[in-house]
Amino acid sequence: VQLAVQSRDQRSVQVIRADTRSGATRVVGNDTDEHWVELVRGVPVGLGDGRLVTCADRGGARRILVDGDPVTPADVQVRAVVHVSSDEIVYLANPIDDPTVQHVHRWSAAAGSVALTTEPGIHTAAVGGETVVVRSATLASPVAVTRLLGGAEITSHAERPLVAPNVHLLRLGDRGLAAALLLPAGRSPRDGGAALPVLMDPYGGPHAQRVVQSHTAMCASQWFADQGFAVLVIDGAGTPGRGSAWEREVFRDLAGPVLDDQVAGLSAAAQQVGVLDTSRVSVRGWSFGGYLAALAVLRRPDVFHAAVAGAPVTEWGLYDTHYTERYLGDPRVEPANYERSDLTPLAERLERPLL
Repeated sequence: VQLAVQSRDQRSVQVIRADTRSGATRVVGNDTDEHWVELVRGVPVGLGDGRLVTCADRGGARRILVDGDPVTPADVQVRAVVHVSSDEIVYLANPIDDPTVQHVHRWSAAAGSVALTTEPGIHTAAVGGETVVVRSATLASPVAVTRLLGGAEITSHAERPLVAPNVHLLRLGDRGLAAALLLPAGRSPRDGGAALPVLMDPYGGPHAQRVVQSHTAMCASQWFADQGFAVLVIDGAGTPGRGSAWEREVFRDLAGPVLDDQVAGLSAAAQQVGVLDTSRVSVRGWSFGGYLAALAVLRRPDVFHAAVAGAPVTEWGLYDTHYTERYLGDPRVEPANYERSDLTPLAERLERPLL
């Protein structure tokens, strides 16, 4: 069995192979990074012939390594390893230039990497023996489709959503921020008429995306849009899928780069589609999104006029250690990183409604 052992500062990971009978161990691999080593679901693991499968950032992308050699393309960001057999690897990845999709791939030494899904959407897979089951969520269908690879579709009994997303995918500004604009049913970004009040609806932080080509991922935002808002969702600095450097833009500062992208994205969207009333901008979010919503009205009341912050982190020193120290370091060693990212020092500056 393979074990990953990570240092406290998360800049070093050793892969240890353990004999489950004797308990003997030996180091068979290691990885280091000046920021942090990302832990990827499904690895480390061994191929049937004993070769070690890991993931590491190489040349700006997260790639699968077999005995230390990259085997996946340099323009694809690996998200997870689903299954490893005697000589094949099934994995999930997206093109670095399009984080809104995720595809299922298969690698073998004989054939290299082959995409098993091609339709735009969020595709996942489960593997048992020779059977591969693919689940595909797309913007076109209100229900995800599950099928045997190369075979029949499996009937879904899922309820259909009560809203139909009127979503427009955008790339905003010089940084090409991935964004989704949701408008009331029947409204087009280029319609005439009064501009709509804006609701920013981000998550905006590491490990999660909101701007994905999935129908159900957009339903909550569409409900708000149908109440008369232009809902804008932006994935900015630190969000996954855009490559290693993009993820590491939040290193030592979880506030500044994240908020800057929301502000810049809002401005670019207003210029691009012309349906946004930037004199009436609200922001809502949950977890990291709640933190971002509160941060927005505290730091930039000139841009954001009201906020709803659900389950926000207000002091990072009180949050999960492994998550927080990856980005902000050890609080005993680098307290300034926490001070610049916390909300409580800003509380006395609150001048906008904050729920």
